[in-house]
Amino acid sequence: MSDANKNSKEYKGSIFKLTPIDEDEVRKEIRALLVRDEYIAAAFRTVRDQLVFTNKRIISADIMGVTGARKTYTIMPYARILFFSIQTPGLTELIRDSELILTFANNSVITYQIEGGRNIYGIGQVISDYIL
Repeated sequence: MSDANKNSKEYKGSIFKLTPIDEDEVRKEIRALLVRDEYIAAAFRTVRDQLVFTNKRIISADIMGVTGARKTYTIMPYARILFFSIQTPGLTELIRDSELILTFANNSVITYQIEGGRNIYGIGQVISDYIL
């Protein structure tokens, strides 16, 4: 097996670097997906994409193409998360980002790098409320 094939099999997840945003910056299309008694616990963005943690699920907005007209919304129910990890930065690290690593029932792994580590414990608490 070549090194390239070996490495691709070992790497199962995707990594997304996220910057926190205020709730009022969440896309209106995501807000339209919220159900009764659902509220936004934390929201993040990449350049154009957004990731929203609610009290019920995770909603991802993937904005594609040059114009951004094509969009994909992915719903990740907390009930499908098998386990998660939180990694906080050390005192001497230059990059002060935290990581949230989610492992889902279908064995997919997604890693989110959260700029500055803001809200990482709050997000962990929300996920814990629904998977424990």
